[in-house]
Amino acid sequence: MTVADRADRPERPARPTIAQLREVTQPPEVRLRANAEHWTASLYLRDLSPYLTSVFLRLGMRANGVTGVMILVGWSTAAALLIPGIAGPVVALVLGQLQMLVDCCDGEVARWRDERSPAGVFLDKVGHYSTEALIPVALGIRAAGWPFDAPEDFAWTTAGLALALVIVLNKALNDMVHVARANAGLERLADRKEEAVPTSSRLARVRAIARFVPFHRLYHSVELTIIAFLAALVGIVAGQVAVDRVLVLVLLPLAVIALGGHFVAIMASKRVRA
Repeated sequence: MTVADRADRPERPARPTIAQLREVTQPPEVRLRANAEHWTASLYLRDLSPYLTSVFLRLGMRANGVTGVMILVGWSTAAALLIPGIAGPVVALVLGQLQMLVDCCDGEVARWRDERSPAGVFLDKVGHYSTEALIPVALGIRAAGWPFDAPEDFAWTTAGLALALVIVLNKALNDMVHVARANAGLERLADRKEEAVPTSSRLARVRAIARFVPFHRLYHSVELTIIAFLAALVGIVAGQVAVDRVLVLVLLPLAVIALGGHFVAIMASKRVRA
């Protein structure tokens, strides 16, 4: 937004009402985005976020400062999984939801204050990438039976690191598409579902079938904390370390399959076509 645009815009109140916040910070183009909105946002977080956004505004916080809070909550989510037993996953489950709530708020603060910037997008990426890398590392440490001292326990920490690497690579593929298009001089992709549909009818059918077994969606921080919590419940009966090890052994190969499928889907879609 230019300086002239800012001058023409009516002054916004320092203490907006929830209705005012919803009108400005949750327009249809935000609520109806195909890929940028997590399902928890659509389900309930966007109903709650204006209340927390109003608190951030009253504290005088800027959008990047709120994103910083989101990053810290994300890191705390991963750290919570190092608490033994079921207590760690319970705390991580709550913090994972809180991170997504604050993630809604930083965009709302940015839209209210007209503070959109590349720095804000960059910090948001840092928050999600680092959190979704640290959570599987923490799961690997849990699988090793933290605290651990046997050399063979390092196989589980290595599995956690491998899972983190695959998850980060999978996330990076989407950003690689935008970088590739920008370097090729193509226009920015619209956030529409049809852009991701493979051009091959056979691959399109496979993609449609995959929606019924959406294991490729298990690797967001929210889903990982939910899975860790469910595994901890089973671990009360079956043994926590044993269940944590099964969890890592299941997540790692599925993540590799999801990575390969994601790559093929991108190459077969309109996203990387001139």
